[in-house]
Amino acid sequence: MLIPFSPPDITEAEIAEVVDTLKSGWITTGPKTKQFEKEIASFCHTEKAVCLNSATACLEGVLHFLGIGAGDEVITSAYTYTASASIVCHVGAKLVLVDTAPGSCEMDYEQLAEKITEKTKAIIPVDLAGVVCDYEKIYEIVNEKKAMFRPANKVQEAMGRIAVIADASHAFGAMRKGKMCGEIADFTAFSFHAVKNLTTAEGGAVTWREIPNYSSEEIYRFFMLYSLHGQTKDALSKTKVGQWEYDILLPGYKCNMTDIMAAIGLAQLRRYPSMLERRKHIVSMYNKALENMPVRVLNHYDDDHQSSGHLYLVYMLGKSAEERNLIIEKMAEKDIATNVHYKPLPLLTAYKNLGFKIEDYPNAYDLYKCEITLPLHTKLTDEQAERVINTFAGVLKESNK
Repeated sequence: MLIPFSPPDITEAEIAEVVDTLKSGWITTGPKTKQFEKEIASFCHTEKAVCLNSATACLEGVLHFLGIGAGDEVITSAYTYTASASIVCHVGAKLVLVDTAPGSCEMDYEQLAEKITEKTKAIIPVDLAGVVCDYEKIYEIVNEKKAMFRPANKVQEAMGRIAVIADASHAFGAMRKGKMCGEIADFTAFSFHAVKNLTTAEGGAVTWREIPNYSSEEIYRFFMLYSLHGQTKDALSKTKVGQWEYDILLPGYKCNMTDIMAAIGLAQLRRYPSMLERRKHIVSMYNKALENMPVRVLNHYDDDHQSSGHLYLVYMLGKSAEERNLIIEKMAEKDIATNVHYKPLPLLTAYKNLGFKIEDYPNAYDLYKCEITLPLHTKLTDEQAERVINTFAGVLKESNK
């Protein structure tokens, strides 16, 4: 029987919430979306949160709020999914990529410091697989470079330095040094896509730390305008008798979250602590089984940090990309779905066309070429996890002959 890679974990609780929404007569952005935002903010220890239709919309919204555009530079990792980078192109800024540190999924922080210029307005670290980056180091670099920062608007003046925007698409529920992911970076974007730990089918959320001279209510209002065409009233407000009048304050986007999506999220959030524990249990099973194998895995849990356990990345020492692909095929033949995270951006046509060359990012390529991602999800039973481990061990052993 097939072991899928990452199916959504939907129970009767989620179905009941959606049915309740459908029966309520209100299915677009409304009371359940607002409640979901409040519960996310509480979970992440922030004053407010905004829910939109994707983490990509959240990240791009942050760039718009910061007024980043043509003539500016934004730095992110070469070892990530396109969404971390495409948003920079969308706002017209220059994309700057940094290689990973040797043997690490995180950006090379020395290289990051070297690539900061007077045009740098934001850094987008990637909390890959649910492991929170070293934001202490990132803030140290940003503060060291304060004298180079050239603010171009009131928001940037209020910040007084380069903004740190976490692509935490994988990391909802993760912690580092006692702080929740969501309260560490200046802005944090989460994904609730179908394959994520907590899903709303599609969707995402953004949280933020306080900015001097800007209230959380002001920031929240910006996102409401940004996500609903710049309209001063949302659909719920306009339903009040005689309250049809509205204005358009900016030529915004249409990327709001619906109450149907939020209904799924509310039910998921109630179950989330046990879902995180289940993922941690599976990670521990995998870790123990792979201890004496020629592989390297991410450190998901220690005294300093707790991962969200989103992905189980395995780096097969000494393997080429061709050998890795053959192992994926052998696993598929045995009805086990696996994946690869990630193809570095400079290997992709869109980024080659921007002038990026994989030769300039050797560490990211070294990670990619020997990486395989094993199934890790809350519908995976212990018996299935053991089957994954035993099959992988057998296929890897055979490939080493």
